[in-house]
Formats: sequence, structure tokens, C-alpha cells
Amino acid sequence: MMADALPLAGPPVTSVDEAITRMQQIEHSLPPTDGLACFNRMYLEVTQDVNQHLVQGYFSDPTFLSTLDTVFANVYFDVVNALADPPTPIPAAWQPLIDERSQPAIYPIQFALAGMNAHINHDLPIALVHTCSQLHTNPSEGTHHEDYQKVDALLDEAEQSLRQSFESGVVLHADRDTQAVADLVGNWSINSARDVAWDTALALWRSRSDPTVEDLLMNGLARTVAMASRCLLVAPDREAPDHSLFERLLRSIEILLHG
Repeated sequence: MMADALPLAGPPVTSVDEAITRMQQIEHSLPPTDGLACFNRMYLEVTQDVNQHLVQGYFSDPTFLSTLDTVFANVYFDVVNALADPPTPIPAAWQPLIDERSQPAIYPIQFALAGMNAHINHDLPIALVHTCSQLHTNPSEGTHHEDYQKVDALLDEAEQSLRQSFESGVVLHADRDTQAVADLVGNWSINSARDVAWDTALALWRSRSDPTVEDLLMNGLARTVAMASRCLLVAPDREAPDHSLFERLLRSIEILLHG
């Protein structure tokens, strides 16, 4: 089945330009309705926007930002390579999206949100720690956090158009099903997720000399992220008149995201 197509594996990238090319290759290797393709499409657009601002000198420390973007992308490409080379294990935080990626009842924006959840809440703290280690710096040094927040400002501009691009493919009816999906979208914030990811990265950085604490933190994080993704990927039952289960899960997501 086309929905079960495997993406192309590839070596680690060494620049943001290479990351963009790799995402384009992934896009071309998967059908557009594939759940991973839905996330990849959104990630590609955001990465292109960040790269444009890198070229324009928008960031105070472009070396840090470009390295972070490259390391961050490679964490995602590790997931893609695992999917392309079974039976390589899929990271637990990504397993829900991979399991459900061919489910036609799930809206594309739900796939995109689940991918954002896994990549930001789980992968971004890892990428921040690896970037700081690679550049012999630390998260609190220089303008690292300032540049990180500049990306947040770009995402503020991009988030609404990204949502609209996914929603444009959905024929909206005046029913509780589509309203529930709209509520789900409204309860997600990329920047809120990135705020949490920064705090998680600080905790990882401080525990990096204690493997036991680091493993406990990462294992707990992976399970929490996976649980949130499973909620995000609940397929609304478009035939059943009772949507109470889906609505309860939406409420659970709101609690997970906002406390």
C-alpha cells in the first residue's frame, strides 16, 4: 500500500541546506497523506524560513543556531532511518505517529501536531545538549537563549499559516467532530512546547555527568511525550453520535500542554 511506503534512508547532514534537501527527498518518497509526510511538510517549511533568516543575519550567533538546527534535524533523520530499515527500533517518543501514520480517519493536522510533540518536546532538548557539547559552550552562555527565542518569534508568524495550510484540505462541516479537531488545534502551541523543551534541556545539561539520573529523565520524558501523541492521534469516530471519549482525550491533552 502507498500509505505504508518507506522513506529513503540517508547519512547525517552537515548543514541546514543539506537538512532541507533531505526533507525534500523524504517528501518525495512518501504519499502526501502519510502521517510522517504531514509532519515532514510542516518541518520543511519552518526550516526553510529559519534558514532564510540565518542568511539575512537575523541571529546574534548564527554558528550556534545553524549547528542546533542541523543537530536537531539529524535526530529526526535518525527516526526516518529507523523506519526505512526495519527492524531497527523506533524511538518510543515517535512510536505513536509511526504506528498510526497510515490511519485514514486521522486528520493531517493531528499527524503534524503529534510530530511537533515528539520532535520539540523530546528531540529538541537532546539537540540542545549535543549542540552545546559540540561547540564547547552551555545553554546559559552568550546569546543562546536570545537566539532560541528569536526562532519562537518566527514560529509565531508561521504557526497560523501552517495550521491553515493543513486545514485547507479538510471539508469542514458544522458537526461536533470537526469542532473537536478545531479545539485540538487551538490547544496546541509550538512556543509553549519550546519553552518546556528549553527547561528540559537545562535539566539534561545539569545531569549529564550522572548517567542514572539522565536515563531516568529521558525514559520518563519519552513515555510522557508518547502518551501525549497517542492522545493527539485519537481518530474521531465520524459515524458515532457520542463523541464523549474524543472530547475527554482533548481535555487530557489540554492538561498535558498547559497544566
